[in-house]
Amino acid sequence: MLAGFLLALIVLQNLPSLAPPPSQPVRLTSDGSFKQNLQWSPDGTTLLFTRLHEGQLALWTIPATGGEMKRLLPGHTEPHFDGHYSPDGKRIVYVYDNLQGTDGKLRINSCAADGSDDKVLVPHKAFEESPRYSPDGKSVVWVSTRDKNPDLYTVTAEGRNEKRLTSDPASDLHPSWSPDGRRIAFTSARSGRQKVHIMNSDGSGVRKITDGEFLDAWPVWRPDGKRLAFVSNRTGNYDIWLMNPDGTGLVNLTDHPSQDTSPAWSPDGRKLAFVSNRHGGSDIYILTVE
Repeated sequence: MLAGFLLALIVLQNLPSLAPPPSQPVRLTSDGSFKQNLQWSPDGTTLLFTRLHEGQLALWTIPATGGEMKRLLPGHTEPHFDGHYSPDGKRIVYVYDNLQGTDGKLRINSCAADGSDDKVLVPHKAFEESPRYSPDGKSVVWVSTRDKNPDLYTVTAEGRNEKRLTSDPASDLHPSWSPDGRRIAFTSARSGRQKVHIMNSDGSGVRKITDGEFLDAWPVWRPDGKRLAFVSNRTGNYDIWLMNPDGTGLVNLTDHPSQDTSPAWSPDGRKLAFVSNRHGGSDIYILTVE
């Protein structure tokens, strides 16, 4: 079970788009294999992503300008996915699925950016997912079901001082630190549908910033902190949307009849990478954003 990993493709409501895309996206890959969980390296040269290739779910990299895709951890034979770079680009946290029969024991691992020095950061207690380094590199936020339902937790970059941030009976998923480290955006079903919420980094001050009878997920902060990109099916299929941190200023960024997911900002905030099936398979695209 890879809870919170795949978005359910459910059509819930058909609303008009609010704005056309500012430019046409550039297609970076063309192999069509399943991809998800995009992340830019802090220097902007590399994209890290999850890929399902030859039956193996694993972490891969590709130059941000295109080129050869490479396995990050070719020695791992069990599923591993959803990697995230430390702010200095030296390390990557990711989810490792230690398969035991038909069940997986998910944990959070950490490795050097070249795949060396691989070690356990958060041992398995339940489903451990969606690790994200804080902007100062001192903490990691992640999702765990160790207290029965998915909640958000933090731990130091060395794996110490675990803290629980949320404790709502609903599922809290998809954390994303604000660039100043003071807030965390996430999605929660505490209002019925999965919606984008923002809270202070200590778990206080939770507020819902999206509404409606559709699914909103995977919020990511623009590096200047002024906008959030997120995934929503509010037009009948999944698109990448932009909004202000208070939920205003909604703009449909991709506005395409395909399924567009996994938004990831470039470090300078001028480009946004995402995964789309607009050419049949699952591929990476990059869009310039003004």
